[in-house]
Amino acid sequence: MAPRSHRSTHRPERRTTVVSVAAVAAVGLTASLVMAFNPEAGPDAEATGKAGTKPVATTKATAPPTPPERKPTSTPSKSPTPSVFPTTPEAAATTESARPTPASTRQPGPASAPLAGRIRPGVDYEGVATFYDAGTGESGACSFGPSDDVMTAAMNTTDYEVSQACGAYVRVRAAGGASVTVRITNECPSPCKPGQLDLSAQAFAKLADPSRGQIPITWNLLSPDAADTLSIRYKTGSSQYWCGVQVIGHRNPVARLEVGDGSDWTRLPRTEYNYFLSEQGTACGGTIRITDIYGEQLTVKGIAVRPDVVQSTQVQFAAR
Repeated sequence: MAPRSHRSTHRPERRTTVVSVAAVAAVGLTASLVMAFNPEAGPDAEATGKAGTKPVATTKATAPPTPPERKPTSTPSKSPTPSVFPTTPEAAATTESARPTPASTRQPGPASAPLAGRIRPGVDYEGVATFYDAGTGESGACSFGPSDDVMTAAMNTTDYEVSQACGAYVRVRAAGGASVTVRITNECPSPCKPGQLDLSAQAFAKLADPSRGQIPITWNLLSPDAADTLSIRYKTGSSQYWCGVQVIGHRNPVARLEVGDGSDWTRLPRTEYNYFLSEQGTACGGTIRITDIYGEQLTVKGIAVRPDVVQSTQVQFAAR
């Protein structure tokens, strides 16, 4: 800001006497000399618009609000073909332990599986078993992340069915009678054929000598008696504007997931990396309704949007 003049702005009283022309001229000459030797002594009105004066204030432009960020829908690594190992691990999630138990309700479904896809209960499937180094499962296509469970398998793309096979428990039997129960955590792309399972190395070793490389098998879907409660996890980057929701630890395969307020439900599309997406932020952090292939529904409230945090629901689908 330019320095204000120290010259007094007080004006003398108007005189009523007549002043001579000479006196007026003398006063004018004196004022001119004062202005010449003190250029900053002019009143504020005279300084306005002079070259070199600084603006009294500037206006700062305000940027428009940033729109909600759209998160990429990148796909985790699928199971490699046998002998090729995954290399890009999924970020490990933390487990929620301090939050209160969410409220939940259960609506039983029929004994049959009307919502099952290609993998149906009570059906034996034929194929072959191969194996790969599944590690701790951190980069599986189902996005479950690291696990101590090494009895896992990658399902061929056809029977993987855009991740509907994720989390399914499958009993695998070799021709000689040996069997092993595995959980589907990954996808085996071509050249894996329909019916084929790419087992973890540990699971394959329970069926045959690994030196065989490939063996004929039959397998079927299970609904195990021993199962912990299922959990919910929001995907990395989830917020009130965009979110991905994942179900973990379910006894039976999940057929669909809906979000809403308890009366109006929106079904979320499922990705091949096993998250249900609410791309417009619909009901992110709201009530969640999960339905298994038997039609049983679990309605869960109180799951906050906390990305990468595994939050327990304390409920589980019924064994079949």
